Amino acid sequence: MKLAVGLVQARTGLDAGANARALAAEVAKLAGRGAEIIFTPEMCGLLDRDSARLAAAARGEEETPALLALREAARRHRVHVAIGSLAIAAGGPGLANRSFLVGPEGDILARYDKIHLFDVDLPDGTRYRESQSFAPGGEAVVAQFPWGGLGLSICYDLRFPALFQALAGAGASLVAVPAAFTVPTGEAHWHVLLRARAIETGCFIVAAAQSGRHEDGRETYGHSLVVDPWGELLLDMGEGEGSACLALDLDAVAATRARIPALAHARPVGPPRRVAA
Repeated sequence: MKLAVGLVQARTGLDAGANARALAAEVAKLAGRGAEIIFTPEMCGLLDRDSARLAAAARGEEETPALLALREAARRHRVHVAIGSLAIAAGGPGLANRSFLVGPEGDILARYDKIHLFDVDLPDGTRYRESQSFAPGGEAVVAQFPWGGLGLSICYDLRFPALFQALAGAGASLVAVPAAFTVPTGEAHWHVLLRARAIETGCFIVAAAQSGRHEDGRETYGHSLVVDPWGELLLDMGEGEGSACLALDLDAVAATRARIPALAHARPVGPPRRVAA
């Protein structure tokens, strides 16, 4: 079974309306190239590490410009859109860093709130405190769509293989990994982690990323990737803004899992027994 996927690599800024229009234009372009599902990066509606300014700009789902624009674009062009994530005012003490799967009727088929928040001090002195803006999600999600199961994750989730094992065990044959990876961590770990998650789960990994220097001062790594279940790199978009489309042979999932049936062989492991040396 074939599936044509499109990826958007963005340099999202502080103007939510302009970002929404740019995303809708990319969906139209990729739909014209035959894409059946289109993946966008993390925080593709508004990217801002100023927590106060982000909180003031965030809206609920019914008022978020990028979500409204992408739902309309999906309906107009009869495609699925996997929205990497948006900052959503969800009524709690923190915003939600939320992914959406939108169907060709423009309806929301699935939502996922990022579980693992990026609170890190990098060697270059850069500090990230995602928990100052966002509340963590608490539930893994596999969305069923016409080509099988789509596992949802967001950026820093990539470093937690148990989540990907759970998604594959729940029926995912593709996993979306939208991201806004920093340059230092991207250069060190992005490719190897995505390939590892594909190999461990026997899934296709589709990772649409942010790229470049943003208005809020951060710089993101880019290199949107598609990795097949054997760990082979099918697409690397490098740096800069743009889009790409390619066809996936989803039969490779069953074929790869038959060759290396690690998922079937997995057994629960309790806490290790500590032995004195």
